[in-house]
Amino acid sequence: MSYALLRHRDVPGIRDFSVYRDNDGYRALERALGLTPEEVIEMVTASGLRGRGGAGFPTGRKWSFLPRDGRERVLVVNADEGEPGTFKDRELLEHNPHQLLEGILIAAWALGAPASYIYIRGEFREGYDRLAKAIREASAAGFVGTHVAGSAFSHSIHVYRGAGAYICGEETALLESLEGKRGQPRVKPPFPALSGLYGLPTVVNNVETLMNVPLILVSGPERYRRVGPAESPGYKVVSLSGRVARPGNVEVPLGIPIRDLLDMAGGVAGGRSLKAFIPGGSSMPLLTPEAVDTSYDFESVRRAGSQLGSGGIIVLDSEACIVDAVRRVVRFYRDESCGKCTPCREGTYWNAEVLERWERGLGREADLDVLLDVSNNINESSLCPLGPASTGLLVSALTHFRGEFLEHLQGGCPLAPNHRLEVVVG
Repeated sequence: MSYALLRHRDVPGIRDFSVYRDNDGYRALERALGLTPEEVIEMVTASGLRGRGGAGFPTGRKWSFLPRDGRERVLVVNADEGEPGTFKDRELLEHNPHQLLEGILIAAWALGAPASYIYIRGEFREGYDRLAKAIREASAAGFVGTHVAGSAFSHSIHVYRGAGAYICGEETALLESLEGKRGQPRVKPPFPALSGLYGLPTVVNNVETLMNVPLILVSGPERYRRVGPAESPGYKVVSLSGRVARPGNVEVPLGIPIRDLLDMAGGVAGGRSLKAFIPGGSSMPLLTPEAVDTSYDFESVRRAGSQLGSGGIIVLDSEACIVDAVRRVVRFYRDESCGKCTPCREGTYWNAEVLERWERGLGREADLDVLLDVSNNINESSLCPLGPASTGLLVSALTHFRGEFLEHLQGGCPLAPNHRLEVVVG
């Protein structure tokens, strides 16, 4: 197949400026600079491009929210990919950085932003080095800095390395960290479009979102929209992991059946049967095998009872213990809670404590209602999405696999009889 985002698989060395340029690199930017900012925003809006970072909000609408009050505007790129089960942005950063830079420059022109800031996950050292090299190459060629591509537009790009905090994937916590403060979410409103980085009107976009923008400028919004369903058009990079034969990233048009995505990963490893899968990273509700023919797009996955999220499919096979899987995920969110709001700080702690008891065979049936009650309080009262993220897998597991939880009351995990003993002794 021909790749739009994972272009390095078709064109070796495309992370280098000369190779990228020889393969129509920065042509979309040159076209954008020949249009007005309003025309570029109209094209992105007409394309139907939705954010690829998790929420799936229409990108053109997000750009149009910035107030026209004379203040300087800012573009922030969220490259802090910390969602378990998601590793698409890492590959894109490491192997196709110039397409990200081109998307940034087009967006910055449309927004009227003189500067952009890339907030990259601190562990992505190779991605950081290659991105920094790409910025130097683009600057030397006249595509970053003053008079971009010979135009009157000037733009600087800055890269900031995070420190490995999951919460900084939330846009306002990311902005706080960029400002040198502790990475904790802000109370909204005001939203970043009105008061973002240093109080300026700010747009925060995901890496994959911006890398779709050059495709729209080159092909036109009508052609781009012909790929995928009407409500979820375009291409998507999907991370496949868990109990699959060939984990990794695949690039597909949105709307492909989930069954086909699993086939691309070689199916369930070891010839075992599919027990459940999480369609959009660890923060999303799990789905059972009955949903495997669901179309992989924002609306269809939502109707099936989950969300497309960040695009990371995690597969659980027939030998996986649901209780242990949920326990580990909830423990992760407990550890990553920033502690700013009580429902998340206390709720994630108590959910993790209850699940630890169940793993040791010390649970009580009444605990299941306690877990649901605590999760409900977290969902209704948390300051930011991390709280609800910690409950998605838990609540869905209790809904679909309550019987497996109850089996743990009869002497530990039926799938791993010695597991409970190992936990107690350890």
